[in-house]
Amino acid sequence: MKKYLAALLGCFVVGLALVTSVSVALADDKDEAVKMVKEAAAFYKANGLEKALDALNDSKGQFVKGTLYVFAYDVNGTLIANATAPDKIGQNVLEVPDSKGKKFRKEIIERAKKEGSGWVDYTIINPKSKVEEQKTSYFEMAGDMVLGCGIYKK
Repeated sequence: MKKYLAALLGCFVVGLALVTSVSVALADDKDEAVKMVKEAAAFYKANGLEKALDALNDSKGQFVKGTLYVFAYDVNGTLIANATAPDKIGQNVLEVPDSKGKKFRKEIIERAKKEGSGWVDYTIINPKSKVEEQKTSYFEMAGDMVLGCGIYKK
C-alpha cells in the first residue's frame, strides 16, 4: 500500500510540476509579447511610420523572436506589417474570421480604439503544425495603427 501511495504521490508531483511549468512558460510568453509591442510602439514614436513598418516587416529584425512577432493593422483593418506573412500585407482583414468564425481582428481594432490595449483570444490553424490551436494576442494603439503580438496557449 505504501508503494502505491508513493507512486501516486510521485505522479501527482510530476503532474503539478508540468502544469506549473506550462503556466510559467505561458506567463513568460505573455510578458514577452507585451514587451515586444511596447518596444515597437516606442520605435514608431522615435522613428516614424515608414521606418517602423520597415522594421516590423523584417523577418530577421528586432520585432521577430522565435515564434513571437509584432504585427500591425491600420485603423480600418488593413494589415500593414507582418514579417511572417508578407503576402497578406495590404489586405483588409477586418472581416476575416478565425477557424471558429470569430472576427478577432475586428475585435482587436475596435477595442484598441476604445480601450487602448488588451488581450483577445481566438482559434487559428497553426501554420507550422497545421493543427487548430488556441491563441491570444496582446494589442495596443500606437498613433493611427494597432500593434499586436500573439502567443499560442499551450
